[in-house]
Amino acid sequence: MDNPTFELKLQELAKREWDRKAIEGRCKNLMDQGIPAKTLDPDVLTFNRQEILDRVQLRAEEYNFILRNCAKSTALALMEEFGLGNMEIVTAMSPFPGFGGTGWMCGAVTGSLIAFGLRFGSHDPLDENGVRASIMIARQFMPRFENELGAVTCPQIQEKVVFGRYMDPAAGPDNMKAFEQAQGFEKCSLVPGIGARIAAEIIIENPPE
Repeated sequence: MDNPTFELKLQELAKREWDRKAIEGRCKNLMDQGIPAKTLDPDVLTFNRQEILDRVQLRAEEYNFILRNCAKSTALALMEEFGLGNMEIVTAMSPFPGFGGTGWMCGAVTGSLIAFGLRFGSHDPLDENGVRASIMIARQFMPRFENELGAVTCPQIQEKVVFGRYMDPAAGPDNMKAFEQAQGFEKCSLVPGIGARIAAEIIIENPPE
């Protein structure tokens, strides 16, 4: 935890006055009304780049605080911003934090990959071009995420960036209690925020052909 920018951000997240009512209201609206589809204009996305990136990062942080799920929060922030998919996909991501709570791939990574599949993949499961396109986008994302955070797995990110150690909240009630007492859901919101921001950058930089 020797990155001053991250340390300041973690302090801000720990002290933030989260507008729970507003965030829950936005989630409920998405559950009731669905995620509105959007026609994305690459020029408009580029022009509004900074505003979009800031909004996506904030939304991912807020959704993680409320949903208690880094994969869901990352995916939902991206899906909402770019008009992708539906809430059933978000539900399907329930076991994805830490790749099933095993301490493997970070949910901010898997949530971003889901958004890439929706944006760059094909509705035709037989279309190899859609598979290839989404994989190439993922290959842009993975090194940028790892370069920013120093790792792609939960234990390493928690140790290097968030807590100085791996807390493994899925290991049992005592671990979860310690995680909550350490303001884990507030502080870990850093990671989906960063992941969603990097993913949004890549989406803006790579308009579909």
